[in-house]
Amino acid sequence: MKLRKMMILGLAGALTLSLCACGGESVQTQAPAAGSADPAPAGDKYVVGICQLAPHPALDAATQGFKDALDKLLPGQVDIKEKNAAGDSPTCATIINGFVSNGVDLIMANATAPLQAAASATNTIPVLGTSITEYGVALGIDNFSGTVGSNISGTSDLAPLDQQAQMIKEWYPEAKDIGLIYCSAEPNSQYQVDNVKKYLEDMGYTCEQYPFSDTNDMASVVQNALSNSDVLYVPTDNTAANNTGIIDNICRGVIPVFAGEEGICGGCGVATLSISYYDIGYKTGEMAVDILANGADVSAMPIEYAPQFVKKYNPATCEALGLTVPEGYEAIG
Repeated sequence: MKLRKMMILGLAGALTLSLCACGGESVQTQAPAAGSADPAPAGDKYVVGICQLAPHPALDAATQGFKDALDKLLPGQVDIKEKNAAGDSPTCATIINGFVSNGVDLIMANATAPLQAAASATNTIPVLGTSITEYGVALGIDNFSGTVGSNISGTSDLAPLDQQAQMIKEWYPEAKDIGLIYCSAEPNSQYQVDNVKKYLEDMGYTCEQYPFSDTNDMASVVQNALSNSDVLYVPTDNTAANNTGIIDNICRGVIPVFAGEEGICGGCGVATLSISYYDIGYKTGEMAVDILANGADVSAMPIEYAPQFVKKYNPATCEALGLTVPEGYEAIG
């Protein structure tokens, strides 16, 4: 496999100059039918601020699920103020501070940077996160028990990392070197690659981490990882998710990329063990309704996780690599 990569590496580097936007599809686009709460009686009006880190399919789906839950359960009662930071972490702080100054009733923080900004900006307004991998890591909580215990709760997008490692073993049992690509500015990405590395090394693989600081050095890091690896892995990393075109232009037809979620896999990957971001967004909306309409104490609400995980594959990248898909995988639409 490495000999083939060396032959194609020059072409892959040239293709890097042509960058495309993040591809991939969200998992679900309608509210879950079973187990959903009934609409609350008409009553008070509420203002909810949404801060989303960047526009890409996974985060978009989570935001849509959140809004759909509010629309269904508090119809006509919620004024939603939705802002997108376009991938810029400092902008998250500006958006969140604006919500706090305006006295919103609740803040939804979609991704780690908005959550951290909200945690710094207020300790009184309820904050619900979503698309957060590990709240203890994001908020600097040692020995995290599953409940933040302050004005913060929410939902996690963490899929079982041991099962993600096992997925690589299922597809490439004879591979030796695994490259782990992630953005060093995202603590939850570091958490994922650290843990996946342990699982993969227990299986006999040699693993090397390849962090990039931002999109400026992303292409060179991916090229370096490609030249020294048999397989690449990308966690649920927001910078990678928003720039899958960089990874795809370098790796397609050259090396398999396994991803931590469906949006990244749809843009540049071979396979993923994915959750529905729409579902966790919808669950976050249900939590918001419980706080706003029912007076639930956010400090006592444990972090919620996705109810199920699905093995999915990208037909285009599998075809480019000439791969036969194992049984039990669904095609990304």
